[in-house]
Amino acid sequence: MRQYSIIIPVYNRPDELQELLECLVQQTVKHFEVIIVEDGSKIKADSVVNSFEDKLDIKYFFKENGGQGFARNHGFERARGDYFILLDSDALIEPNYLAVVDAKLNSDYVDLYGGPDTDHPSFTPIQKAISYSMTSVFTTGGIRGKKNNMGGTFHPRSFNMGLSRQVWEKTGGFLTSRMGEDILFSIGALRLGFRSALIPEAFIYHKRRTQFLPFFRQLKFFGRARINIARFYPDELKLVHTFPLLFTLAVCSIPIWFLIFKPFFYLGLIGLGTYIVLLFIDALRKTKSVEVAFLGIGAAFVQLFGYGIGFMEEGWKRLFEKKSHRETGATIEYPS
Repeated sequence: MRQYSIIIPVYNRPDELQELLECLVQQTVKHFEVIIVEDGSKIKADSVVNSFEDKLDIKYFFKENGGQGFARNHGFERARGDYFILLDSDALIEPNYLAVVDAKLNSDYVDLYGGPDTDHPSFTPIQKAISYSMTSVFTTGGIRGKKNNMGGTFHPRSFNMGLSRQVWEKTGGFLTSRMGEDILFSIGALRLGFRSALIPEAFIYHKRRTQFLPFFRQLKFFGRARINIARFYPDELKLVHTFPLLFTLAVCSIPIWFLIFKPFFYLGLIGLGTYIVLLFIDALRKTKSVEVAFLGIGAAFVQLFGYGIGFMEEGWKRLFEKKSHRETGATIEYPS
């Protein structure tokens, strides 16, 4: 029987961790251990972990703050399982999550898997709007959590990722701590010949941010991370990754066209208005809520502007730095 090690890095989130641990207690498959790595938190989760010692095979480790990638490496080194599962501490899972993963690995084994994320009925309207924005065809192209990503090229993300012990041993773990660490890890594993896939049924409820300003800071960081990935793998920077930047520049240029060439100004307004209407209709269709649909428009603009600005900021920096520079992110503060 395959033994699993569920590794969860934590940073100042004891309350959210408790909710996730309650989900783990309810798993129908029981052959797993839980590794909690406290990454230099000021608000520790040790008392929360202690309250689950009689319900889970759980271990708690504290390390100095160095970022989530290196915290996960800390967990890898202490895990006993054959297969590691990475979850963010702000996730919730259904009782059959591990059973779904186990069944898929038994029927069609892969060395590396990822699962999608979605919103939970208990989430606030803003959380639901952010969840919609992060999975919408009008923002990300709708590629997150799609079955057609299966087949060996899917890049699992560390908020919901699984990997065999062999993958960890061959890759050495996460190369960077922040700034696209999960995508860099997935690329490295795939280039070593390991096979990956998306397991659509192994989804999590991802809380993400609860307000637009923290969401903007997070997406700005994601935009910067995409440039950092290109520092390690230049061929992984695709034209599609420039869409948020192009969108941001296009929207910001609309007022300027009023002074330069009014037909382009009106054309820009029509295009922007059409985009907003389509976004609202799609959000309403998927969320069944007028409030969430309106908030979804705001979330989409926050997401695209944040990512675009971060992409531009780090890209500009990249133009003037040494081509040999590689950013590990260990000294960069992750936005809260």
